Amino acid sequence: MRAAAFADLIGPDGVSIIERPDPDPGRGEAVVDVEACSINRHDLWILEGDSTMVDADDLPFVSGLDIAGTVSAVGDDVRGVEPGDRVVLCPNETCGQCRFCREGPENQCERFSLYHGGLAERALVRADRLVALPDGVDATTAAALPTAYMTAYRMLQRAQVGPGDLVFVPGATGGVGVAGVQLADVLGARIVGTSSSAAKLDRLTDLGLDHAVQGTDPDELRDAVADVGTPDAVLNHLGGPYSELGLDLLCRGGRMVVCGRTAGNRSTFDVADLFLGHKRVIGSTMGTQNDLETLVDLVASGDLTPEVDATYPLAATDEAFAAMQDRDAVGKLVVTN
Repeated sequence: MRAAAFADLIGPDGVSIIERPDPDPGRGEAVVDVEACSINRHDLWILEGDSTMVDADDLPFVSGLDIAGTVSAVGDDVRGVEPGDRVVLCPNETCGQCRFCREGPENQCERFSLYHGGLAERALVRADRLVALPDGVDATTAAALPTAYMTAYRMLQRAQVGPGDLVFVPGATGGVGVAGVQLADVLGARIVGTSSSAAKLDRLTDLGLDHAVQGTDPDELRDAVADVGTPDAVLNHLGGPYSELGLDLLCRGGRMVVCGRTAGNRSTFDVADLFLGHKRVIGSTMGTQNDLETLVDLVASGDLTPEVDATYPLAATDEAFAAMQDRDAVGKLVVTN
């Protein structure tokens, strides 16, 4: 089978199409004929050499978390999944033994990790991590869901967002940002989002964004967002200086959920404002398999249509990562077979 492997950790030029043996499922495993695999900032960090989980000794490395397709084979002791089933993978890898695996939520597992291997024609996966796709939910749409939409959905839950709340999403045109806007709209919240691009904000307005603010400078954004209102919640996938911005803008008792570091690994904030304002800063990673099942149901019911900016054939996986690196996309980039 063909796979789009990271042969060198130098960015998009490091992607090569290689041949690998077809996988053979073992106990509890399934093979999925991959029809679509979306890419994420997580994959790009690995490809750029900005991740401690992969180094030169691991090359060639096949990334890709978010796969959808059709089961072609199953191993022993597999229940509820059989060849011919259309599925999407929950990429969570958990120990199954710690208290978070026993009591939930599973994404807080003490040894939490993520599946890799979807940027290929076939993928070997844990069968119990597969979620069935209803008729009408195509593979490309399903592949957009796991990382970005699971993450945003869990962030909204942790921020306790409900109808009428004002939600601030800085950098609203990335994968998690777009997902956050769409899902906040499904929940009946009002959303203010930012981007450097007026054209991107126009697209987001069609997806549920109520208030568009153009710009990237935190000091300028602070006044512009404050003119809209005082946010009840902030979905912060950027980190860096946007954490201080989000905390400053939050209402008394407001909640900021942080899931990323695209703008920087370190953030500063006013400690007095944090405790005197009864504000909360909450870390969050991914979501749960139940969250993914909920998202699939939302798509099937017509309440959610994940935004896919572009699709690329497997042979053009390098171009997909180049597009992500250039930050031209609004929504997900998906590699298809």
